Amino acid sequence: MAQATLTVWRFDTAEGADEAARTLDTLASEHVLTLVDAATVTWELGKKMPKTRQLSSTTGDNALGGAFWGMLFGLIFFVPLLGAAVGAATGALTGSMADVGIDDRFINKIRDQVTPGTSALFLMTDDVVVDKVQDAFAGHAPSELIFTNLSSEQEAALRQVFEQD
Repeated sequence: MAQATLTVWRFDTAEGADEAARTLDTLASEHVLTLVDAATVTWELGKKMPKTRQLSSTTGDNALGGAFWGMLFGLIFFVPLLGAAVGAATGALTGSMADVGIDDRFINKIRDQVTPGTSALFLMTDDVVVDKVQDAFAGHAPSELIFTNLSSEQEAALRQVFEQD
């Protein structure tokens, strides 16, 4: 079984992630990656919060679904705004995400780097050739890669938590 990779591509413009997302079908057809699931975060200048969107082309049997993306984006972008009142309640949630390879360092790095005027493309892939993906995204707004690899056990745990009926 291939190792799953959660990659986050941060772009220097609010449009960069959507532009890069349009290249995913090409990358999949060229066997540069096997796309499991994907979502974008777009944060326009002057807006208090980013817009998030799960890509509809990834709703197949292996897709993690909106619950996963909602929880991840909530931890990254919305929990800090809610303050201490919900801080304790999210401690266990953050701990369970760390068990599947998404730890505080990863969350904080994304939180610090995806800010107003930027965007990010979140990809869950198998069999990814990261250098070729980076080359394909080079024609879009300048980007930076933030990623974490998931062990087979972590991927299985993640799928179990977010299993769709």
